[in-house]
Amino acid sequence: MKTGDVISWERTFSEEDVRFFARFSGDEGEHHLEPDSQGRLMVHGLLTATLPTKIGGDLNFIAREMKFEFLRPVFAGDTIRCDVTLTHFAPGAEFHQIRSQFVCRNQHGKEVMNGEAGGVIRAATS
Repeated sequence: MKTGDVISWERTFSEEDVRFFARFSGDEGEHHLEPDSQGRLMVHGLLTATLPTKIGGDLNFIAREMKFEFLRPVFAGDTIRCDVTLTHFAPGAEFHQIRSQFVCRNQHGKEVMNGEAGGVIRAATS
């Protein structure tokens, strides 16, 4: 890993994902359970936020801080791509210090969420 590396991942959110997350999180706002006038269910912001956290999990990243900015709604059926850019990497004996920025865009290329994260990755032990 080095500063400037970009890691990407995408997924399409289903109505089932939204309904499960509503039950699991307890966030059962009407806009997550009842289709809007166009027949769409709005995806929870924190469900959308699982995209950068999935990438962090793949890296064994332990977050110490995360900041999200939600720019436009995501709906069931949308495919969201998340690009995480490593902005700081400082290796250490026990932990590597990490900072990143991320941007998530829908299938039309429109930015739906962005943010940043800071934390650590445990150094490999021999």
